[in-house]
Parts: sequence; C-alpha cells; structure tokens
Amino acid sequence: MSLSLDPTQLDRYSRHVIMDEVGPEGQAALLDSRVLIVGCGGLGAPVIQYLAAAGVGRLTLADDDAVERSNLQRQVIHADADVGHPKVESARDYVERLNPDVEVVTHETRVGRESAADLVAGHDVVVDASDNFPTRYLLNDACRLASTPLVHGAIYKFEGQATTLVP
Repeated sequence: MSLSLDPTQLDRYSRHVIMDEVGPEGQAALLDSRVLIVGCGGLGAPVIQYLAAAGVGRLTLADDDAVERSNLQRQVIHADADVGHPKVESARDYVERLNPDVEVVTHETRVGRESAADLVAGHDVVVDASDNFPTRYLLNDACRLASTPLVHGAIYKFEGQATTLVP
C-alpha cells in the first residue's frame, strides 16, 4: 500500500487525512480497497455515492434491474436521462463523474447460486443492498465461506436496519 497521495488527492481527501482516525495511511487503505455492492437501488445508491466520494479504490456493482422513473426520488445516483438503462451502467457513469480515483466493475446480473462465490472473491467487504431473501442468504453463505465481512441493510417504510457480519 502506497502512502503517497498526489496533490489532487490530498486536496480531495483532506478532511480524511487530517483526522487521527484515518490519516494518510487510512486514506491509502481506502484507495487500495475493493467493495462489492449488490443492488444499485434505494439502499445501494447512497452506499455507492458515499463509498465513491470517500475514495474506495474499486467498487464492483451487481444488479440486474433498469432505472425506472419511479426510482428517481429515492435512488439519488440515477437521473431522468438514465431511465430504461441498466442500473449498473447508470451507477458506473455517476461514480466516474464523481471521483476519477475509483475503478468501477459492473455485473448486470442477479446474484445466484452459480455466481455468488465468484462475485465475492477478491473483495475486502461485501455490501448487501439487495431486495430479496434468496440473494441475502446466498451472499451470507458466500461471504462466510470466503471469510469476507458482509454489511447487510434493509428498509421498510420509515424503518431501517444495518448489520455487519465479520467472520
């Protein structure tokens, strides 16, 4: 892990760098990290936005859905021009505009038994922002087998919960 940040990065991440809890070493660790986010909708959109802004080096996005106009009031990374396009493409375009330090890998797919382990492999953390129980269970199993931390979020109306499972 390199501790050298270029002048643009020092400016972009200055609020992190001056924090004792992060500092230049922590920011370098963020830039070297890899996070898989499953779901680019209501939960995934703000996760993608904040992880990209923070400088997480590689975001892998998995979702098989397309942007709908009814998504736009809560899925903050998508815009009217994205309606009809795959959410992973819209999310990638958003991240590329937000932070050029972040590499985005997309998988326009629903996570299934055949793909879960391969998607989880090589990531430091997995964020489950999916909207169905089979995907949640598959991600839990794949993360457990890979010894990869899993962050799970859920929302129902005005209630939400977040859980982090660390093997």
